[in-house]
Amino acid sequence: MKAKEIRDLGVDDIRARLAELERERFNLQFRSATEPLSNPLRLRSIRRDIARLQTVLRQKAMLTEAAR
Repeated sequence: MKAKEIRDLGVDDIRARLAELERERFNLQFRSATEPLSNPLRLRSIRRDIARLQTVLRQKAMLTEAAR
């Protein structure tokens, strides 16, 4: 997911997608401890998507703070 796509989403949508990715990351990490993953690079892409989501969420929060 690209940052431009994330910026087009609303805050609630970003939080929902963030929670979904956190659950997926947890499940993949848990599975990787017990068995080899079919796509181990998925963990990396999930971590990066989480970071992008958090960054855009923080930027939106800072914009609302500055508007006050």
